[in-house]
Amino acid sequence: MHSGRFYISVAKVIFLLFVFSFIKANAKEGLWLPPLLQQYAADMKAMGLQIPVEKLYNDNGTGLNNAVVVFGKGCTGEIISSKGLVLTNHHCGYGTVQGLSSPKNDYFANGFWAKNMQEEIPCPGLTVTFIRKMENVTDKILTGLPDTLNDAARDSIIRIRIKNLQKGYEITTHMDAAIKSFYNGNQYWVTISETYRDVRLTGFPPDGIGSFGGDAENWSWPRHTGDFSLFRVYAGPDNRPADYSKNNKPYHTTEFFTINTNGYKEGDFSMVYGFPYQTQEYISSYQLDHVYSITDPIAIDARTKKLDVWNKNMEQSRDIFLKYTSKRAGVANGWKKWQGELHGLRINNVIGNKEIYEKNFQAWAVREDSALPYAKNLLPQIEASSVAVDSTLKTEVYIREAVLGIELIQEGAVLNKMLQYFRAGLSQQALGDALIKETEVMHGFYRNYDADMDKQVFTALMPLFFDNCSSSAPAYYKSEYQQYAGNYNDWANKVYSLSMIANENKLDSFAVHALATDSNTIMSDPAWQLYNAIGSMAHINLSPTLIAYYDRMNYLDRLYMKSQMEKDKYTKAFYPDGNFTLRLSYGKIKGIDPEGPAGYSYQTTLDEAIALDNPNVDEFRVPQKLKDLYNTKNYGRWAANGTVPIAFLSDNHTSGGNSGSPVINAKGELIGTNFDRVWEGTMSDYYFDPNLCRNISLDIRYTLFIIDKFGDAGWLLKEMKFAKK
Repeated sequence: MHSGRFYISVAKVIFLLFVFSFIKANAKEGLWLPPLLQQYAADMKAMGLQIPVEKLYNDNGTGLNNAVVVFGKGCTGEIISSKGLVLTNHHCGYGTVQGLSSPKNDYFANGFWAKNMQEEIPCPGLTVTFIRKMENVTDKILTGLPDTLNDAARDSIIRIRIKNLQKGYEITTHMDAAIKSFYNGNQYWVTISETYRDVRLTGFPPDGIGSFGGDAENWSWPRHTGDFSLFRVYAGPDNRPADYSKNNKPYHTTEFFTINTNGYKEGDFSMVYGFPYQTQEYISSYQLDHVYSITDPIAIDARTKKLDVWNKNMEQSRDIFLKYTSKRAGVANGWKKWQGELHGLRINNVIGNKEIYEKNFQAWAVREDSALPYAKNLLPQIEASSVAVDSTLKTEVYIREAVLGIELIQEGAVLNKMLQYFRAGLSQQALGDALIKETEVMHGFYRNYDADMDKQVFTALMPLFFDNCSSSAPAYYKSEYQQYAGNYNDWANKVYSLSMIANENKLDSFAVHALATDSNTIMSDPAWQLYNAIGSMAHINLSPTLIAYYDRMNYLDRLYMKSQMEKDKYTKAFYPDGNFTLRLSYGKIKGIDPEGPAGYSYQTTLDEAIALDNPNVDEFRVPQKLKDLYNTKNYGRWAANGTVPIAFLSDNHTSGGNSGSPVINAKGELIGTNFDRVWEGTMSDYYFDPNLCRNISLDIRYTLFIIDKFGDAGWLLKEMKFAKK
């Protein structure tokens, strides 16, 4: 008996050592929950971590989690001084700065640098959110709920429990509380946070630095983009969140990032701390095939046609360029990312690998000793549900990317909203006020809209829809197509000459004189007719099928996730998919050779950026002052090896939402700001390949060089804390 027990113990030790080795070998992959970092402390220290993991996260207010913030609605930022100074990406501040800019104050062309706090510009609507605590509340949410309880009943109970529990946390903490699901609804965590509403612009480099390389370098390596901006958080007298007031003071904190300008070398330990938005690492091959065969290819095709029109017109007109530069960046961002995603999925044979895993999963699931009896039926049900929705999903993507990719049709929603005001039985005064308010909102749209160019988009995208979805096109679309004998130019000429949406003055005039007319004016508008017809068709023919499919998949994915975690609990370290909650990833500074030993460097420099200067191409036009600094080698203390480092690569696992994330070294000191991934590795939202997946970060020395030498904002350096040489 004793010898038998000894044998089992030794076998278990050997097995656990194997498991640890497996986890360690794949440590670069993972979006880890900060409260659970203690579980990975040994591995992190073996890779190079030099501080206790408690310094990275703790609940007592002294962890670096208090220095990592949600910037706005979809980015990450970091606090870099005791006075609430926030560092994030240039592209994260782009929308806010666009609202602050004007022809007189063109911050995109000239940049903005406050000379003191009094010059910092309030940013209406912009928020910064601090994470104070994360706690596992699964037992409070899922107690007594069987795994196979149908989602309608289950979700109803869960919603009530979440609402009550969040309210309790808010009462006891006097902070905000948000409970989200993890592992596809198998766990629940609460995040306690504080959202500050008085945020002001402090520094913003011009596009020639902050957007250098533009679409050409986006999702690519090497990169030479100074992708950063600076803001400041202001607080009320008690240092708590407050609405904007000139009497507010800079937010005071003892938790902010120390800046390390000593550099790094390939192989050094690095971490990325932030809010990855959405990943789907554990979905089935059938669901991934939707991405690979339907959604990505259709979106790429539609956006290619749209961008061809936009780029041609933007090259010919500076006015159109200024109107569409931000919109183009948004459209091109996904367009290029999805191309890299398909490339990575293809060369890694990810669907094939998933099919192999699923074969093994099924063999495990049908065994008599399977711990979860429902597991054996999951994959057949997932396959049947996924295949059945292929055609519907295809049509939905063509509508979203082709039809609603036409701005005039998309803005038909405004006319539809106006129509509802007519039908609501409002008094004449209330109706008039509501219509005027809608047109005032539309003035912002028209500032960045060109109807003639949008008409060209119409003639480019509408054929794409008809060529692929003619049988499911609304009757109105078919009749218009037949009326113009398939001549999209004639059709577009009619739509854009008659629609109020295509002409700001027409829309304003309608709102002013609407009480003298009626709702028939809206219903006869071709933009509304196009919007209403496609929306009605989608609502009747597509939405019920898609809603039922996603509801079904939520249920099956939850059970499949739990089954995977049960099957592989001894051989795989599971991390929850990204859901825009605080996560930490870790790895090393590391270059990339995507097609073999190509000699790719892990770092780029100012020398390389200057060499790319092209005064005739907006994306590669270096500001004259930066060229002057380069020519005189006026780098100050930010120089390294006779130049200034710009960007670097590491193999940390990141996703959308990690834009602006602090990149920190083994001591928890700030060495850069994450802003992108390499094109070859964008499939990391579905599959992480350590050979190809790299995050791209801005070297903190380039950030400080631009602040100090280019922006003449050296006063900001005085409030920062620097690591010793």
